[in-house]
Amino acid sequence: MTAEIVVVPHTHWDREWYEPFQRFRLRLVALLDEVLDTMEREPGYHFTLDGQLACVDDYLEVRPENRDRIAALVESGRLAVGPWQILLDEFLCSGENIVRNLELGMNRADKLGGAMAVGYLPDMFGHTAQMPQILRRAGLLHACVYRGVPSSVVTDAFAWVAPDGTALRTQYLPAGGYGNGAHLFEDPAQLPERAAEFIERMREWHGPEGALLAMYGTDHSAPVRGLPGMVADIGARMDTLTGYIGAYSGSVEGLPRVSGELRSHARANILPGVISVRAHVKQAMGRAERMVERYAEPLATLWGGDWPGRFLDMAWWRLVDASGHDSVTGCGVDDTAQQVAARIAEAEQLGQAVRDMVTARLSAAVPSDGVLIVNPTPAARRGVVVVDVAGRDPLVDPAGAPVPAQTLEYAPTLLLDAEMDPATALTFIHGTELYGQHITGWSVDGGTLTFTVARESAVAFNVAQVRGALDGVTRVRIVAEARRTVAALVETPPLGHTSVRPAPYDSATVHNSSAPHGSSASGGSSAVSAPVAGVRAEERVLDNGLLRVEVAADGTLTLTGADGTTLTGAGRIVDGGDVGDTYNYAPPADDRIVSDPESVELTPVYSGPLLAAFDVRRTYRWPAAGQGIEGTPEIPAAARTETTEEIVVDTRVELRAGEPYVRLHVSFDNRCSDHRVRLHVPLPAQAAASYAEGQFAVVTRGLTSEAGCGEVPLPTFPASGWVAAGGVAALLEHVTEYELADGGAELALTLLRSVGYLSRNLHAMRPEPAGPQLPTPAAQSRGLRTVSLALMPYSGSWEAVPPAAETFRHDLLAVPGTGDPSLSLPPAAPGLSVTGDGVVMTSLRVRDGWHELRVVALSETSADAVISGSFTRARHADLRGRPGDPLPVSSGTVRLALRPWEIATIQLVN
Repeated sequence: MTAEIVVVPHTHWDREWYEPFQRFRLRLVALLDEVLDTMEREPGYHFTLDGQLACVDDYLEVRPENRDRIAALVESGRLAVGPWQILLDEFLCSGENIVRNLELGMNRADKLGGAMAVGYLPDMFGHTAQMPQILRRAGLLHACVYRGVPSSVVTDAFAWVAPDGTALRTQYLPAGGYGNGAHLFEDPAQLPERAAEFIERMREWHGPEGALLAMYGTDHSAPVRGLPGMVADIGARMDTLTGYIGAYSGSVEGLPRVSGELRSHARANILPGVISVRAHVKQAMGRAERMVERYAEPLATLWGGDWPGRFLDMAWWRLVDASGHDSVTGCGVDDTAQQVAARIAEAEQLGQAVRDMVTARLSAAVPSDGVLIVNPTPAARRGVVVVDVAGRDPLVDPAGAPVPAQTLEYAPTLLLDAEMDPATALTFIHGTELYGQHITGWSVDGGTLTFTVARESAVAFNVAQVRGALDGVTRVRIVAEARRTVAALVETPPLGHTSVRPAPYDSATVHNSSAPHGSSASGGSSAVSAPVAGVRAEERVLDNGLLRVEVAADGTLTLTGADGTTLTGAGRIVDGGDVGDTYNYAPPADDRIVSDPESVELTPVYSGPLLAAFDVRRTYRWPAAGQGIEGTPEIPAAARTETTEEIVVDTRVELRAGEPYVRLHVSFDNRCSDHRVRLHVPLPAQAAASYAEGQFAVVTRGLTSEAGCGEVPLPTFPASGWVAAGGVAALLEHVTEYELADGGAELALTLLRSVGYLSRNLHAMRPEPAGPQLPTPAAQSRGLRTVSLALMPYSGSWEAVPPAAETFRHDLLAVPGTGDPSLSLPPAAPGLSVTGDGVVMTSLRVRDGWHELRVVALSETSADAVISGSFTRARHADLRGRPGDPLPVSSGTVRLALRPWEIATIQLVN
């Protein structure tokens, strides 16, 4: 036997899956105890620890005394760790989350002796288009993949090409994936025969020359004692994955090329149903990532005091941990899903805390009757923001100029009016606080004690004086100051802030007019905008000059853009059966589709001029559950029950001044099981392809998906921020599953998928189990479900969509002022401006005293990014923050030429 086999012992460690994290950790500690003992006892032993540092961290939290033992093995090159912190699902987290995962894992591995120099991606359910560029910009020259590889790949290695042209040598794991050598040493008596069979099988992929990679391990597998001797017996050698792939230079010359994302079903299951199961977890992940990436970090960078690095690090740890390919996917047991949801919630709370700490610092300069307005986007912006203010005076900006405004509702002023013992009422008072507000005065008249309260009070209050005036009092009233909720059209500078307050001004203003033409914000704002037409509601129509929305009798919408692009029947709700599992959708053999409501009600809510809205209520009868799911003799084919539930779907249809899209907020109480709910949007023109924002990219997809492995290749795909096809775009708040249905005539967005098992042994759309058949009742996702999105007609290219998605996903932030009421409004203040066609900011933070900015060119042509702020020096950096060449700065501005789809990181300092 020749030494043409390289054996790579390893374990694939699912951190949490069919058991929750802490139960799996108990097994991990035992496994790594055995790894260390075996490797120290057998000097020839090598081991690859699954490409994720989480295994090491989870172990050392229990066995901190073994850190030096691990470091010694890593430094010797026999134990491969990293480069990831955790093996993620690439489609269910943001691009920035992917970068932080890799950065965290490589930094942690460096402290132990160095990270494995391979972007090891052994079990992800497909791979994102920009992964080659991400890995290369982090300093890695190789990737290693299993799922998603198309049938065009017939060799063990290929050149994986990112949209920007970065080509990375990628090791494919054919014929068994990360366990292709798992059975090689099962029977020592059959070693020669098994080795010969392995060589014959793998030579088809590797060609006549070169060493054959035998990945010896599988899920949660431990090292086998005596393995070095067995490896020697067949004339093979043992190594780590780094040692095997490191023998190649990283050159891609002569290799077949595969461009973009890897989502083919040809070689392995990619389990696409994980995109839509437990949708509330995906929603929470989207909220938390936005809070940390686009609110907490940028605001703390530009407007905070001391950098709250530890708090942000904790938020990122939780986001990265939650991104695991058995975590955010929702394909674990209910206990695992609960733990993941709690982790995501903590990340969002940490982000909120940092955001609020920064805005509290800024709001202290705004008088207490005013409102601070913060722009989280890096471009000057005029937009509608909802604020809470006192009194009835119109709003003004820092220069005293009128701010277009629309009162949405008034808060109740009479908080209490009841017969009671006044001594009891005094127990409600805590200092000056009463009913959540502060006492501004009190009086006794005709046997009634009246307190006046407001959000803020500078009035001294002595409860003893009240006690002395209670004779004859039998009634208590609490009266609050008049307050109202107002929609205001505000101009804000890029990543900066301004403020508004109620104040009298000349009556010849546009307050509550039907055409809210406003002047640009003054006092330092760089926002200069054309006048914005108002929005109006008339009968069943909303119109703001950019978009006309008409509600039909069945509750669907007809949208007409300013250029005449029209779509009819948008927002149809379609309910169908789903007898699949957390991995794959499966319709019952005898399905019942419900798309027509039994009744429709339309209620006007707001009539403009800045915000107009209708509430549409549709009532349906949905089958209560699936039946015959197990294929019993009594009911051999799966179906849906005749029993139904009355389901009310409420949709807030909202149009704002200046926005070319209509906002939809859909909510319903899910009282059914084993079903899928989708929102359908007929396209203005039949589409042969869709365009979906992914991780640092826009991916083009057709109407089909490549088959081959056995899993039915449903053409359902993930979209992160938006998806566009045939002249309409859906703007999204979180990763959402979509399909171009009916031959490209409709866009279908999955709102909910309810299933009851982790995996089903018998599955109509998949030939083999994806995991153990365990019940997951919480994956039925019963209870109140809400989804927010927007629809935008467009003509021409999808390139009109990203700017709209940017404003939809990142609302202006309104914060009550807390300063002295005698203060004037502070001047508007710009932060950092990032402009350029197709240029999108993905991150802004502090690193080693520099402001680190990351941008991507979402463009098929070269783009020029213009970055302006108050800095004097700039330099390139890689994805790990290591500084590169300096950049010229002129008057606080850097001009950066970007290739199509290029991800660029630069560092700036004053």
